[in-house]
Amino acid sequence: MQEPGRQSVVDVALQGGAVAHPATVSRARVLTNLRLTDAAFHHLTRGAAIAVLIILGGTIISLIHGSIPALSTFGLNFLVEERWNPVTERFGALAPIYGTLVTSTIAMLIAVPLGLLIALFLTELCPMWLRRPIGIAIELLAGIPSIIYGIWGLFVLSPFLQRTLQPALIDTFGDIPVLSTLFAGPPYGIGMLTAGLILAIMVLPFVTSVTRDVFEAVPPVLKEAAYGLGCTTWEVVRYVVLPYARVGVIGAVMLGLGRALGETMAVTFVIGNAHRISASVLAPGTTISATIANEFTEAVGDLYTSALIALGLILFVITFIVLAAARYMLARIERRIG
Repeated sequence: MQEPGRQSVVDVALQGGAVAHPATVSRARVLTNLRLTDAAFHHLTRGAAIAVLIILGGTIISLIHGSIPALSTFGLNFLVEERWNPVTERFGALAPIYGTLVTSTIAMLIAVPLGLLIALFLTELCPMWLRRPIGIAIELLAGIPSIIYGIWGLFVLSPFLQRTLQPALIDTFGDIPVLSTLFAGPPYGIGMLTAGLILAIMVLPFVTSVTRDVFEAVPPVLKEAAYGLGCTTWEVVRYVVLPYARVGVIGAVMLGLGRALGETMAVTFVIGNAHRISASVLAPGTTISATIANEFTEAVGDLYTSALIALGLILFVITFIVLAAARYMLARIERRIG
C-alpha cells in the first residue's frame, strides 16, 4: 500500500514530462527561428553577390551593344586611328587612349613615391603630436570634389605652370635629344603635364592612406628586433616594413591607378581637349573620360553616339586589364611568400 503524502513513481514521471514539455517546445522554436534567420541571411548575401554580377554583366552588354555600329563601321582602325571628326563621321580612339595612358602614368610617377614617403614619415618618423593633423589633412584631400580640383587647376595651377615650370623645362631640356621632344612646344599652361599633376594630387590621398594603414599593421616586434640588431631606420624600412607590406602597397598603387584612369571633370578642365597625339607632355590632349563628358550631349548621330560608347567600352577594358594584372601580381607574391 502507498503511504499517505507520498506519490507514486508513475505520477512523478508524468509530472516531470509535463514540466519539461514546454521547455522542449520553446527550445525547438528557438532553433527553428535561428535556422530561418540563417537561411534568410544566406539567401540575402547570395542575392547581393548575384546582383553585382547582374549589374556588371548588364553594363558590359550595354556597352558592347551600343558600340557595335562604330566597331562594325571602322573595325580595328577605330583603335589605331587618330582622326576624330564628327562632321565627316570619321572617328578614331587612339588620341583619347594615348592621353589617358600618358596622364595616368605621369600621375602615378609623382603620387606613388610621394605617397610612400608620406606614409613612411607618418608611421616611422613623425612626432605623435603632428601625426594626427597631417593624417586628417591628407584625408580631407580625398573628400574635395573633382570639379573643385579642375577649377583650381584651370585658374591657379595652369597660369603658374605657364609662367614658371613649363618655360624652365623647355629651356633646360631644349638641347637634349630625347627630352627636347618630350618637353617641346610653347608653354600653354594647360596640357597633359598639367592634367597629370592634377591627377597626382587627387590620387595622393588614396595611396598615402592605404599604405599608412598597411605600414601600421607591421608587427612592432619585427621592427624592434631589427633595431635591436643595430639597423638604421632606412634599413628597417627596406628590409622589414616594405617586404612585409608589399602586397598592400601594390593594392594601394592599383587603387590609385584606377582612380586616375577614370577621372573626368578635373582632367577636362586642364588637358586642353585636343584630339591629337603629341610627343610633348606640354601639348594639349584629351582622355577617354574627358571626350565622353565633353561630347556626349552633342552627339546627334547614331554613329557619333556609338563611337563615344565604344570609348567607354575601351576604358572598361583598360581598367579590367589593370585590375587583372594587379590580382595576378598579388597572387604571384603571395605564392612566393607562402
